[in-house]
Amino acid sequence: MRKRSLDALGIGWQPPRRVMLAAGVLAALLVLAGAVAWWTGRGQSTDASAPHTGSSASPKSTSAPVPKPPPGGSKVAGPPPIADPLAFARASAVMLWTFDARTTSRDDQLAGMHTWMTGETAYADWDSVQAQIPDPLLWSRLKDNAQHASATTSEAHFPSAFKQALAENPQAITEAYVYAVTVRGKTQLAWAGGGGGAEDRQITLAVQCRPGRDCRLVAVAPRVAP
Repeated sequence: MRKRSLDALGIGWQPPRRVMLAAGVLAALLVLAGAVAWWTGRGQSTDASAPHTGSSASPKSTSAPVPKPPPGGSKVAGPPPIADPLAFARASAVMLWTFDARTTSRDDQLAGMHTWMTGETAYADWDSVQAQIPDPLLWSRLKDNAQHASATTSEAHFPSAFKQALAENPQAITEAYVYAVTVRGKTQLAWAGGGGGAEDRQITLAVQCRPGRDCRLVAVAPRVAP
């Protein structure tokens, strides 16, 4: 058996090792493979003048345990009922960029984030999503500093490589209905003592929007696709 490939996104996406695919399906998607191989490094803008809230963890080679929902429900807003990949990607970006270390534990944050994930484990790359928040030590420091952030998005679009791949084989999307979307926006940061700042952000997400269903998050790219 060969690994299931989401190269149909046209962005060189590499899934977790556990994911498999029958050779026939892989052959059907092969025409969409081989676009830009940028899925190898993180392309996220940072602001050195403010305490950094981006991930300090790297995606692991094996799947991490799924966090349990916190008692009384998560403090992270759940996924909205959206069936449009661009709109859902924007909502997902806001969710990923928003946090409040004053009131939310790291485990609670992860549990809330997980509710946005697709239930189709053959496609879900939870490691890439949870890697977007700091490790436990840094999260505790954010809490000590009362750091929190809100976010807005300015635009979302399908990366050029994805559009080109889809144009070459429009039927390939019907295997998984997974779309690559790049989102741009801004976070507003604040911390103890009246400190604060703004940070421009951009991210490329894989979202699944099957016909007749609300969209769900699949993965986060470690590098932004133009």
